[in-house]
Amino acid sequence: MNIYKGIKILYEDNHLLVVVKPVNMLSQADITGDDDLLSLLKEYIKVSRQKPGNVYLGLVHRLDRPVGGVMVFAKTSKAASRLSEQIRDREFEKTYLAVVCGIPDSKYGTLRNFVAKDVTKNMVYEVAEADKRGALAILYFEVLRSIDGLSLLKINLQTGRPHQIRVQLALAGYPIFGDQKYGIFCKNSGEQLALHSAALAFIHPVKGDRLEFEEDMPYSEPFKRFIR
Repeated sequence: MNIYKGIKILYEDNHLLVVVKPVNMLSQADITGDDDLLSLLKEYIKVSRQKPGNVYLGLVHRLDRPVGGVMVFAKTSKAASRLSEQIRDREFEKTYLAVVCGIPDSKYGTLRNFVAKDVTKNMVYEVAEADKRGALAILYFEVLRSIDGLSLLKINLQTGRPHQIRVQLALAGYPIFGDQKYGIFCKNSGEQLALHSAALAFIHPVKGDRLEFEEDMPYSEPFKRFIR
């Protein structure tokens, strides 16, 4: 395992690059000009492989800036296309851990909402099913443990809408701890969003074998309350 400028490299071959995104790092560049994961990984490939010219690296999925954890990038356009197809066909498995305020009524649950993004406000809202702006968002959750009015959830994401987990849990009445955007009663200024990309599983886009990657949840508040 390599580490490049604080980025843990979990796996690399000619087609894929699997890494752990640091908390509060952009997935890709925006108008802030802050460091972003995509640019740093292109730099890593250029340096480590001594590649002249531009480096191709496909961003096939994203994590919100406050979210850390496992991400996969495609090193070829063919790999990017095939991974994107798996995501569209819901064959790409994404598992998250989240600490939410409240205790859900059931150990297992399914959340299904239609959501739309207001680009000017960078906010996502629930809309009616008939609203043409809306897209279906589905996730499954399991309550792993509850303590001090907080619950640790394991989340399997079925669709990949912007801010999906944060919005759906807030709509369900269980906002994520520290969510400055959607947290409502579950945040204090400066608190870190308690959402972590814990695992990915997918079919290698060229070799055809199943790959699985995991990253332990961070030892930070409020996650560490749930570490035994």
